[in-house]
Parts: sequence; structure tokens; C-alpha cells
Amino acid sequence: MSMTSRERLIAYAHGKPVDRVPFVTIWGPWEETRRIWKTQGMRNDNDWFDLFGFDAYSDYAGVNFALCPAFNRELVADEGRLIVFRDEQGVLQRGPKDGTSMSEWLEYPVKDRATWEKHKWRFNPDSPERFPADWERRKKELASSDGLVSVGFYPYGFLGGPRTMMGAEECLEAMIEDPALITDINETLCDCWCKLLDRVCQEIRVDAVWAWEDMAGKNGSLISPAHFRKYMTPYYQRITKLAWKHGVKIISVDSDGYMHGLTPLFIEAGMNHIFPYEVQAGNDLPYIMKTYPDLLVGGHIDKRAMIRGGKDIDAEIERIRGLLKLGRFLPYLDHLSPPDVSWANYQDLVWKWKELTGKRD
Repeated sequence: MSMTSRERLIAYAHGKPVDRVPFVTIWGPWEETRRIWKTQGMRNDNDWFDLFGFDAYSDYAGVNFALCPAFNRELVADEGRLIVFRDEQGVLQRGPKDGTSMSEWLEYPVKDRATWEKHKWRFNPDSPERFPADWERRKKELASSDGLVSVGFYPYGFLGGPRTMMGAEECLEAMIEDPALITDINETLCDCWCKLLDRVCQEIRVDAVWAWEDMAGKNGSLISPAHFRKYMTPYYQRITKLAWKHGVKIISVDSDGYMHGLTPLFIEAGMNHIFPYEVQAGNDLPYIMKTYPDLLVGGHIDKRAMIRGGKDIDAEIERIRGLLKLGRFLPYLDHLSPPDVSWANYQDLVWKWKELTGKRD
């Protein structure tokens, strides 16, 4: 049987027969890596994707679930190699002009109840700017999309949302010192997102809802299970129940770090897809897959194998081959490719990864 990418992904996520393993990716190279690869033979900025014939994955509907309107990106100071700027989320940052490393975060727009009240209006679900100006045309395109028609994305999450507005440390402190503030933020976000999701699902077929959290390090979750269930679970369950009612097939969360403790909490909240299960964070994917057989797990190809190359890439491919025998595993790199990965090694791994999935064209 021959399947479209969308048919294959949905069937694979639900443990049904497929013609082959999906060959999809989410992350490409860092910007600095892209520049280096172009000196090593990559023909253009998109060659890392276009060369290999990846399957269609997510076709973003284009509806704005974040700040609306966003802040205008603003240059505050030019310090030579560094600039100080305010980004679209309203965060004041200092970083390199060429974007080769992460910025220093200087100030966040929400500091307390008063600044939240000034910020709150940006989450009006009825703002006409949330929908593309060509929404009617876009709806027709999405109806015939070969990828998963998707909504959500960064910073769509009930820790990721307030953390983006407040900063991680300030958000975590507020969970203890001002719980009513975090509750009000998440109730506002949830009301906004539920209303938007309900409207979008009535106008188009939505296949996937994506959340962003990045809420774990190598030692596990940034918050306790009790705080997860207090500040996140009730709101995620409202979203996921609404999504399932509308026939959404995949509800996904992106979180880096060691995910063993968080996995059952996200499943309890209604998720059926979690990624990227980073190798270097110590995630034991065979254990996860055997413990939660109905979960679609994604990522987990160790990007560090590409740094070493040669036999390490071959060993990584064989490791992934074994994981594919265990169940619902969607293999792709577990994050962006860093600058110490060569273009030759990236190609070597991706061609072998493609062969592993059974894709021939």
C-alpha cells in the first residue's frame, strides 16, 4: 500500500499499519553551522533539507496563538560586536550581531500583577490579526495538504507561556510567592487558546496541536509533579479534551532534558506525542517505549554522533534500527546541528537514516 505523508504519520502515531517509517525532521543546523556548511559544499540555505527528500511533516495553519500584536523588534543600543534589542516577545536582550550564540536576557515584560495587567490585552482571542489576511485562500491549501495541519508552537504552553513573559527564575518564584498571578496568566492563556482552537477546528481540519515547554534539564523537571498538576494539568486537559472532540489526531509537546518524570504527567494531561528525548540528557528510550506503548516518541538520534563521524554514525544508525522494532518511534535528530558537525558527516548520517526508514525516492 502507498500512503501520503499525512496518512502515514497519523497511522504510525496510533500504532496502525504503515507502508514504511515516516522520514521527517524538525531541526536543521544552527545559523553558524549553516554558514560553515556553505563553505564545505552545501549549495544553499535549504540544502540541508531539500537534498534528502524528507516527507512533509507539519503544515502550520498560520493562526497566531501567541502575542497579538507582538512587540516591534527594537534596537536599543549598538555596542560594537554586541547589540541590545527588544524582541517580539517584549524581552530585552544583549547578544551578538551575527546571532552566533545565545543572548543574555536582561528584562522581561511581566514582573508582577501590575505589569501583567498591562500585558494581558495581547491575548485577546478575537483580535482579527490572529488570522492571515488570506485566510480563505489558506484554508483551501490546507484542505489538500500532504503534511499534518497544525496549530500551536512556541511559546504555546502553560509553563512555557508564563516563563517567556517573566523569565524562568521569576516564573518559578511566583509559583510559590504569588500563585494567583500564575493562575490568572494560565487561565487567560487557556481561555484564549481554547476559543481560537474551537474556531479553527470548525473552519479547517486540524491534525495536530503542538505545545512548547522545554521544562527539564539533565536532572529532570524544573517543577515538582504537584506544581505540574496545579499549574499545568487542568489547562492542558481543557485544550486536549477540546482537541480530541474535534478529531485532532496528534497532541504533541516539545521538551528538552531528562523526561522520565514528566512523561506520565504529559500523558495524564492528554498528550500522545513527546519529543525530542535527547540522548545526552540520559533518556532511556527503550524503557519509555515499553512503559508507555501508546505514546509516539520522537527525536533521539544523537547529534553528537555526527561530530565524531565514521563508525560512530554507523553505530548510531544501528541503535536507531533496534529502537524502531520496539514501537511508535519517530526518528530524527534530537536538536539543531551544532557548528562542529561537518556537512559531510551530516550527509552521511541523513542518507543512512533515510535508508533505515525504507524511503526509496
